[in-house]
Amino acid sequence: MKLVSYSAAGRASFGLVQGDGIVDAGRRLGDRCPTLRAAVAQALPQLRALEGSAADIALADATLLPPITDPDKIICVGLNYRKHAAEAGLKVPEQPSLFLRLANTMVPHGGGMVCPRISTAFDFEGELALVIGKPGRHIAAADAMQHVLGYTCFNDGSVRDIQLKHSVTAGKNFVATGGIGPWIVTSDEVPDVGDLTLTTRLNGQEVQHGRLDDLIFDVPALIAYVSAFTPLVAGDVISTGTPEGVGFARKPPLFMKPGDAIEVEISRIGVLKNEIVAER
Repeated sequence: MKLVSYSAAGRASFGLVQGDGIVDAGRRLGDRCPTLRAAVAQALPQLRALEGSAADIALADATLLPPITDPDKIICVGLNYRKHAAEAGLKVPEQPSLFLRLANTMVPHGGGMVCPRISTAFDFEGELALVIGKPGRHIAAADAMQHVLGYTCFNDGSVRDIQLKHSVTAGKNFVATGGIGPWIVTSDEVPDVGDLTLTTRLNGQEVQHGRLDDLIFDVPALIAYVSAFTPLVAGDVISTGTPEGVGFARKPPLFMKPGDAIEVEISRIGVLKNEIVAER
């Protein structure tokens, strides 16, 4: 399944992408599931039963929202590709390096990623993100995949001058600086995460290209590590890190600016596209 959150005709909802249309699961499941996160937590079998239903709205008539509009947690992993560690001149870490993003830092497919007025170093980081479907704590790596709802594209837009001179928390949490979407592809459609490829394009030019088998800590390892210190709940997002090619590591550096278009494409998942806009 491809699961989306969207708005149309002044109403927010969620549903399943069927060809060029969307099955309005929000309307069909009723008030007990106001968001996709609630449906995953409370009515996942009923949601799955809608697969194959006739579409209620054309995909072209919907404005996509972040797939999970109300996440409890967005957890990001830094330095999780071997080649990215090499380009940054850093050692391969012995355990995952984590940071958090606030929900208001993320915009959907088609939304504008905001270049902060105080920065001239707005960087791209194409990533694969996983979405939790089954809650858990102290999850063993061997059991971790049972907790994955699916996957989506993620752009961990980074304000590098603030990140490097002030803090990771500040540099990663300017409003509307990250992208997520366009949808969640459920895990049954992605049998081998390591076989996926990720490509980031800036204004149509490839700037990142990597395979997910270059991850230092794979999806089961990340779920086991994160769930050891915090309970995971339905709708939690864990972004798995970015491959080599980021802008700050280039000579000369390459950063995004207003008017640019940035795309993150992951095989089997889709393409997340955003315009870079100036902060008002």
